[in-house]
Amino acid sequence: MLCYDRFLAFIAPRPKGPAFRGADSPTVSLRWGRRGLPMASRSDTSSKRTIAIESTADAYLELLRDRGIAYLFGNGGTDFAPLVEAFAKCAAGGQTTPKPITVPHEYVAVSMADGFYRVTGRPQAVMVHVIVGTANAAGAIMNASRANVPILFTAGRTPLTEEGLKGARNVYIHWAQESFDQGGLVREFVKWDYELRNFTQVETVVDRALEIAMAEPRGPVYLTLPREILAEEQREFTYTSPGRHHVDSPRVPAPERLKEAAQALANARAPLIVTQRVGANPNAVKALVELAESFAIPVVVPAGMYMNFPSHHPLHLGYVAEPLVQEADVILVIDADVPWFPAVAKPSDAATIIHLGIDPFFSRYPVRGYPCDIPLVADSQVAIPLLTHELSPFKAKAARFIDERFARVQAQHEAQQRAARERLAQVEHDRPIDFEWVSHCISQVKDDETILVNEYDLNLTQVQLTIPGSYFAASPAAGLGWGTGAALGIKLAAPEKTVIATLGEGAYMFGCPTAAHFVSRAYDLPVLFVIFNNQCWNAVKRATQGIYPNGWAAKTDYWPFTELTPSPAYERIADVHGGYGELVEDPAEVVPALRRALKVVREEKRQAILNVFCKHP
Repeated sequence: MLCYDRFLAFIAPRPKGPAFRGADSPTVSLRWGRRGLPMASRSDTSSKRTIAIESTADAYLELLRDRGIAYLFGNGGTDFAPLVEAFAKCAAGGQTTPKPITVPHEYVAVSMADGFYRVTGRPQAVMVHVIVGTANAAGAIMNASRANVPILFTAGRTPLTEEGLKGARNVYIHWAQESFDQGGLVREFVKWDYELRNFTQVETVVDRALEIAMAEPRGPVYLTLPREILAEEQREFTYTSPGRHHVDSPRVPAPERLKEAAQALANARAPLIVTQRVGANPNAVKALVELAESFAIPVVVPAGMYMNFPSHHPLHLGYVAEPLVQEADVILVIDADVPWFPAVAKPSDAATIIHLGIDPFFSRYPVRGYPCDIPLVADSQVAIPLLTHELSPFKAKAARFIDERFARVQAQHEAQQRAARERLAQVEHDRPIDFEWVSHCISQVKDDETILVNEYDLNLTQVQLTIPGSYFAASPAAGLGWGTGAALGIKLAAPEKTVIATLGEGAYMFGCPTAAHFVSRAYDLPVLFVIFNNQCWNAVKRATQGIYPNGWAAKTDYWPFTELTPSPAYERIADVHGGYGELVEDPAEVVPALRRALKVVREEKRQAILNVFCKHP
């Protein structure tokens, strides 16, 4: 059995100050570690560094660079003037700064930072134009918040003064753009918001923003930057380099709760694991496989945001939890905000419910009523191996039950796979094309170096997902439009990978395609965008059918606010951005069209759009 006390001692944070040093070792400095976590590493001693500057904006850019910010995704306005000047000065002097990425829509900018973090674990910075830019970005910030994606989200401030200071108001819009509480626009969906008030605060404020963004549970923070403050003339900037704000302190479950959970799972006759986000840390996927295999516990992945469990594994029981939770006597919910729909089906009152996660109660959700008998408040990557070890003494006694359960679950898995193949055989020749057929074809052409970015329409029952970090899906906040920008951010983070974005045409339009395709071309980020074009917002139609199955809309076949006809020639949008576009209407042409588009993306390094004409529901 694992010695829990020894494990705690191993991961315990080291003391601060002089005790941080060994007899002959340097102090510990800051670097990006596991999944972007700032963590301890032996390098040069942190020390004060002084550089010559001309403005507060110079100091701000230097600090972002020193703190590991590689990109500043920006949608500019008159408030950017000091930063534009600072970037130009640094470029002329050969100084390194975060790379400025011009993004013509704020939603795309935030979504790019979101996608970049999901691959690298490193937060990036976004800057938008005062309150109007903040408003345009708000939906994407909501997405990042509910997905626990840390972003240094910043905005300019309309100049505070009418005269007398460099950067004071000098444009007509500067009066009407001011608000009484700019941060209030996004305060509910950021972990922290603040306004930079003077030059002496720069280091404190930036470090505070980053440490709060990266502290668990993670999320975006909001910093406003008044133009006069950024433009204020300075001579030198002294700061600590590397920084000393460490947040990497993995949370472990309480020992007594861990034992309770292990005992419950060991005694279960029909245990079940439900997860949605464990794959946010790719290393946790292997740990989950080992846990599931140790006691033959089936895993279901409803609305998964990541590749959480290999789809070909015999213990994978698909993507619909409701039929399974009704039969389970012990349910381990790992990193899942909505493990099942209580209005559809729910566990027996006698079932034991275990919730595992950094914030297993999703405390920022106003209403969430899932029962919890055993809470395991911990980092899943840390807690899952501990739980596996805690279960190990029970294995010998339960061996027969484990073997029988494995055989039973494997049979269920194989039945699901057969059903998927049978459905595919029924629709593979259908015209218009079926979503399942498009999904199957994408699975056929992707390889181990492909990353899928899905905004709703990819049918995972027809896709093989076996590699951690190879699949990313939209936030549960459901702010449509995430997919285009996220795919670009993922490509920026992993240029060696092939990125395929699968989008409904509604999501594609919300994704500000003109801005997204501009960025793809301007920064050499070739992505294949596959549009599942069913000419409607089917989610709206399904919601109406669900509440009013025999209502007026169903009787009259009249569905206001759902139709997206006449359907534009989306594929032509690629051409004006130097890319490749193709309309696909024949199911036999889906795979050849995908291969043509992938050739353009991989070999010609150009973006591509496939407009796949699909069944209207």
